[in-house]
Amino acid sequence: GNGLLKKKTLVAGQGVESRPQKGQDVTVCLKATLEDGTVVEEDPALTFTLGDCDVVQALDLCVQLLEMEETALIVSDAKYCYGAQGRSPDIPPNASLTLEVELLAARDAPDLELLSGKEKIQLANRKRERGNFFYQQADYVLAINSYDIALRIVGSSSKVDFSPDEEAELLDVKVKCLNNLAASQLKLDHFKAALKSCNLVLEHQPGNIKALFRKGKVLAQQGEYREAIPILKAALKLEPSNKTIHAELSKLVKKHADQRNVETEMYRKMLGNPSAAGTPGKCKDKLPWSIPWKWLFGATAIALGGVALSVVIAARN
Repeated sequence: GNGLLKKKTLVAGQGVESRPQKGQDVTVCLKATLEDGTVVEEDPALTFTLGDCDVVQALDLCVQLLEMEETALIVSDAKYCYGAQGRSPDIPPNASLTLEVELLAARDAPDLELLSGKEKIQLANRKRERGNFFYQQADYVLAINSYDIALRIVGSSSKVDFSPDEEAELLDVKVKCLNNLAASQLKLDHFKAALKSCNLVLEHQPGNIKALFRKGKVLAQQGEYREAIPILKAALKLEPSNKTIHAELSKLVKKHADQRNVETEMYRKMLGNPSAAGTPGKCKDKLPWSIPWKWLFGATAIALGGVALSVVIAARN
């Protein structure tokens, strides 16, 4: 519709009913070139899961429209390829690509319950690495999507027994995905979700520095400085030389002090004694500052009642 992604059939396929479905593993023959004709990618049998964003969006979107054995030419704006970042060293920033694609095969994805420990680890890591790619491209929504898929793979039930080493490696992948998920959620200001991701990491690894740091940042973004400061102190204790944590902690301590000063001044004004110098003046009747609230509200009610009575008397006169 916007003209940024175009598909042209070069060789007809086997019919609409032969198109692949989302979630299937597809295999294509791919050739990608820049506008000047420079070939930047060639793969006679590229396999990926359709709809999982395992490849550039131009390919992921258009292969869904290919018929089996169809060959098509796809012309794509950089938005659906490598964007403003490009792909060093062969694809410059904001580069459009032309993709020549032939759909060779489509089959159902493997049953996660039947994967061996090694296969599950490899599959989850591929999705995690794809999430890392999107994070580097500053596409945090697609990064979250990839991390969620990886976590779903790691957390899926299994009919196969795993070795202790494989269990430990799967946990390591899970922790990495959750940490990266929290970072992406934090970038999008999804504070509640980011806090949940950090807490899940800390359930497995209470001393995980990245999770502690990001949890502190999430709480700080929500103005919860009193809760954030001890968490960042715990992270700094685990890694005293970390300058990033030190800088964040110093910033929060100052913000917390400023917040307390504002609250103190607000309370003073509520008690009706805003001092220009910021210190309370002396009361002539020597009453303490901590006036009981019941007495204060009672006196206010009496005063208002007196005013109302005076108004009524004046009206009658």
